[in-house]
Amino acid sequence: MYISKGATIYILEAKYICKRMGSVNKTTTARAVASGRRGFTLIEILVVIGIIAILAAIVIVAINPARQFAQARQSQRVSNVNAILNAIGENIADNKGIFTCSSYPTIGTTAVISGAAANIRPCVVPTYMPELPVDPTSGTNTCTSSDATCITYDTKYTIAQDAVGRITVCAPNAVEPSIAGSVAICVTR
Repeated sequence: MYISKGATIYILEAKYICKRMGSVNKTTTARAVASGRRGFTLIEILVVIGIIAILAAIVIVAINPARQFAQARQSQRVSNVNAILNAIGENIADNKGIFTCSSYPTIGTTAVISGAAANIRPCVVPTYMPELPVDPTSGTNTCTSSDATCITYDTKYTIAQDAVGRITVCAPNAVEPSIAGSVAICVTR
């Protein structure tokens, strides 16, 4: 059997490593070392998995997904309240300062924007907005924009008009337990 000079060095290194490790199967270990393949021990693998698990737990706690989702719902509520007020404002502007909606709440009262209470949907959909937005957690709307007489909706937003004629739209469900100090979102114009 012919062995080149370079291979002899690898075999000698493998024999040295096998002696040091006390390997039972010297031939397999020598081949593995000679070919440059080395494996990880079970302890090394478990330590790496443990470190990855600890880092993942730290990242999840730092990100706090419940708070992130709550903030996303709050942003959606602010956008919805402003969209409703913009549609009402456009209706008022188009009708010389008068909101032309028969089921609008009277001055000083507050009503939920729904088919059963303050039904403003026929006044703003589809002329000023494609559909009334609903609260992301509890609002419902089964109407389609082509059905102007639909009353099967409940936005969970409230609408009120004060003595001076200013309109306030609120999102009372905006109190989120995941966000400390969160309060109802109200916009007045």
